[in-house]
Amino acid sequence: MSRIMISGSSGLIGSALVASLKSGGARIARLARASSVQGTSDEERIRWEPLQPIPPEAVSGFDAVIHLAGESVVGRWTASKKLRLRESRIPTTANLARALVHAKAKPQIFLSASAIGYYGNRGGELLTEESTSGTGFAAEMAREWEEASFPAAHAGIRTVQMRIGVVIARNGGALHRMLPAFRLGLGGKLGDGRQWMSWIDLQDVIGAIQHILRSDLLHGPVNLVAPRAITNEEFSKTLGGVLSRPAVFPVPAFAARLAFGEMADELLLAGQRVEPAKLISSGYPFRFLTLKQSLESLNL
Repeated sequence: MSRIMISGSSGLIGSALVASLKSGGARIARLARASSVQGTSDEERIRWEPLQPIPPEAVSGFDAVIHLAGESVVGRWTASKKLRLRESRIPTTANLARALVHAKAKPQIFLSASAIGYYGNRGGELLTEESTSGTGFAAEMAREWEEASFPAAHAGIRTVQMRIGVVIARNGGALHRMLPAFRLGLGGKLGDGRQWMSWIDLQDVIGAIQHILRSDLLHGPVNLVAPRAITNEEFSKTLGGVLSRPAVFPVPAFAARLAFGEMADELLLAGQRVEPAKLISSGYPFRFLTLKQSLESLNL
């Protein structure tokens, strides 16, 4: 894959992916708003307005297109926040997929971000890519997000919906927001702590994406999570242990709901026990099999 177009290239996953692909010799084109930061001199830049149709000629001639753009889910889910979440995912993906369908030189593969929120709150049920979608705002949004990429698949482009779990990284994502409290010894489980967390180290996110690019048989939904999910209580104890701090200050469910409203019920207090069945069966060699390994590698 020598010429690759990426949206969301300045985000947590996108920035790490760009660096990795460039180190392997790929030529990168950033799909970005006109007002965003310019790319480096060795990068192509394609301007877009995500809610507007994209000219097919602008996305023609790439070996792969990787779509990672989307507003952060963190924050109180007001009506306006939920609208922004949906608009940054569903119509933008649809616009990009339609442009790829009509491109003169279509890509070999279209990777589009999704999330394990697709499965909804399922308790301890073990979930694979074959599992049905759940209920609630997050599940409905993820389902429509994935459906927006279907035209590309129908046009013969190998299309993958990447259902990404909780990404473990030092300088971004959920862990970055938790660290201050845990470093002060004020961390602990959320609610009863029994909700499952399906996590994945950022290095394995990047490795899995490159594995998907190379693996012609992978298509449709692919779970990007580590092989072993853990409970929120186990996550808290492991993080506290790595930091040599106690993790005995739980956040009651009512406090999480006061702070985050609907987001608390759908993301923080709910859980999905997800298995990366397709990555395992296709031979992806996970670098981090346990959360402790991942956290220790970050030198927190």
